[in-house]
Amino acid sequence: MSKADHMLSILWMLKQRGRTAGELAEALEISVRSVYRYIDALCISGVPVIADSGPGGGYSLPEHFIEAPLFFDSEEQRALLQASSFARGTGYPYVEALDRALSKLKRYSNAQQLEQMERHENGIETIHSPSPSLSHLIEELELGAANGYTLQMEYRKGNGETKSSRAIDPYGLVLWKGQWYTVAYCHERQEIRSFRVDRIIELHRTEAVFARPADFSARDFLLKSLLPARNTEEKLVTAVIASDEGVLNDLCSHWLFGHTLVQRMEGQACFQVDETSLLTYAPYFLLPYGTTLRIMEPSSLRERLASIASNLAAHYKT
Repeated sequence: MSKADHMLSILWMLKQRGRTAGELAEALEISVRSVYRYIDALCISGVPVIADSGPGGGYSLPEHFIEAPLFFDSEEQRALLQASSFARGTGYPYVEALDRALSKLKRYSNAQQLEQMERHENGIETIHSPSPSLSHLIEELELGAANGYTLQMEYRKGNGETKSSRAIDPYGLVLWKGQWYTVAYCHERQEIRSFRVDRIIELHRTEAVFARPADFSARDFLLKSLLPARNTEEKLVTAVIASDEGVLNDLCSHWLFGHTLVQRMEGQACFQVDETSLLTYAPYFLLPYGTTLRIMEPSSLRERLASIASNLAAHYKT
């Protein structure tokens, strides 16, 4: 057991009742001298351990401290166990540390708490698409963002062939639709940009350091970069789509349609989308729904869908 484990064990036993140094040493199978060291460490950390000398003496805790909720209650235990399931399979780099923390949580729980945790532990599960391990990259980017390390990055562009080397100041990480992105200041472009972590070939820490802008949100930056720009001069086109509530719910939860929704009515929804997005991204998202939806307007979107479907039909006929 580590020093922290021994300290927690002593604290747990003293919460139950007062004990002598010999009793603590026997229970933990350590020397009395080690018990003294751990008691001193607990006192330094702020635990008000009472030491009574003489016959019948030993170590104890004040009554108010024994009653304090030092450990997690049942709802907090359940939340920690279930939240850990969301981290697994995403590339989260600290899964081993998370396992150690959960092991400690279970170790210092009584039989009733353990039984309750076991009932809830598998109540929520997630499914992640198989992907190469990115944990070492994510860990380095997270450390860079937390400590202000400038990193040298070898990056593969979208075509898979072009590679570039650049220095970046990582401002944060975002997990979106199963993909990890880092939002960073690019020294080559001299602007903030987003990069897909799975396209990073190599990553090295440099001697340079940086300070992240105050109140900067990597999530907000990435989201704005994906959405149609409302402040541009490009004309917004009204799109009205009719379907059942299930399909409309899907549309309204999509990254493009959800943030351009103007009005939701029974059986249809009205969006305002820039023309470029409407005729490039939107048709390929709408096509799999087939005849379960109807494009009420604009006609240009109907024509674009018809053209794509016609080209697909011709391709597979040949």
